[in-house]
Amino acid sequence: MTYEMDIAGLKRDLPICKVTDDLYIGAFVIFGDVELTVHCAAELLRLAPEYDYLIAPEAKAIPLLYEMARQSGAEKYFLARKKAKAYMQGVFEVKVNSITTAGEQTLVIDTEDAKQIRGKKMLILDDVISTGESLHAMEVLVEKAGGIVAGRMAILAEGDAQKRDDIITLAPLPVFNADGTVK
Repeated sequence: MTYEMDIAGLKRDLPICKVTDDLYIGAFVIFGDVELTVHCAAELLRLAPEYDYLIAPEAKAIPLLYEMARQSGAEKYFLARKKAKAYMQGVFEVKVNSITTAGEQTLVIDTEDAKQIRGKKMLILDDVISTGESLHAMEVLVEKAGGIVAGRMAILAEGDAQKRDDIITLAPLPVFNADGTVK
């Protein structure tokens, strides 16, 4: 089963995948889809509020983060990692639960990134906003580092996230029943 999406004028068929017995989602993955990544980055930049830097959580938003930075001419962007890395000199971290990842996740930035974020307007990006848990964790991380949340953007808003007016998105993504019909 698939669901045909129109994402700001670009069509894609998303496989419908089981999350629980009564919840299925359209699997939206931009990895490997250069046309989609470039298109979505351009469309989001057109709608973006004023910001100093872009930041996104690891991992599915990485192509979008890079492409938006490239298209905007940014010399720097920030990535919240899933765990501390050996090169990090100190960490700021937040715990999060996501619909697409089993168990609790951690989002981390290092002290050097935090120094650059301090006092700056940060635009938080993600590929899909669903429960809002990852977005909230990103907000806490930015604020903990001393940054200012300038805005929140995602390619798609899934399920209840479609009702939020504090996130700029390109299209809604419904959730599905086991038979592939929209809930």
